[in-house]
Amino acid sequence: MPITMYDLAGVEADRRFSPFCWRARMALAHKGLAVETVPWRFTEKDKLPTPNAGRVPVIVDGDTVVHDSSAIADYLETRYPDRPSLFGGEIGRALARFVQNWTETVLQTGLIRLVVLDIWKHVGPADQQYFRESREARLGITLEEAVADRESRLPAFRASLDPLRRTVERQDFVSGKAPAYADYIVFGAFQWARSISDFALLAADDPVNAWRGRMLDLYGGLARQTRAYGG
Repeated sequence: MPITMYDLAGVEADRRFSPFCWRARMALAHKGLAVETVPWRFTEKDKLPTPNAGRVPVIVDGDTVVHDSSAIADYLETRYPDRPSLFGGEIGRALARFVQNWTETVLQTGLIRLVVLDIWKHVGPADQQYFRESREARLGITLEEAVADRESRLPAFRASLDPLRRTVERQDFVSGKAPAYADYIVFGAFQWARSISDFALLAADDPVNAWRGRMLDLYGGLARQTRAYGG
């Protein structure tokens, strides 16, 4: 029986744009596990299986319900030890935590002020109201103000990627010769932006762009085939 995954969607059911859900989708593909996704929207909290925290991803594997992308990765690694490892051992798991902290405090923080208005444009009316109110309260400014000067801030965002850039210009993946969960953490942020925005975050000759292309090609082009912008 396939694993069921509740996955954040825009007004179009096949536009999937949560960075955390993409981490889980790629982890499931890495493990070679069959999955059926259920599109879910911000205001559909009562449609999630329990237990949950009112957000996605949530997976249902038989009688087991797991929420939170980190918990899902840990569950998959423990539940399916005979399948390819997401971490390659405890050292890799610990380093993935560092990558997660960098992604959430630097990469995603930089991205949100570049694409937040584009997210609002891609969700339905009920979600638009919720999203605007919650994100404007969090940012302390309107969505329009958040992105107003994004062109002038783009060079600083690209410069913030130097640790990632210096890594993937020397090796194919963050994790080395082959992708692992650390790659999926970082990729989730870029796929989130790609899914809802045509704003060019990366220069064509950026090693990060080449790495993202390799990630898009994984698992039969899983991420490339979803509704999104660009190649």
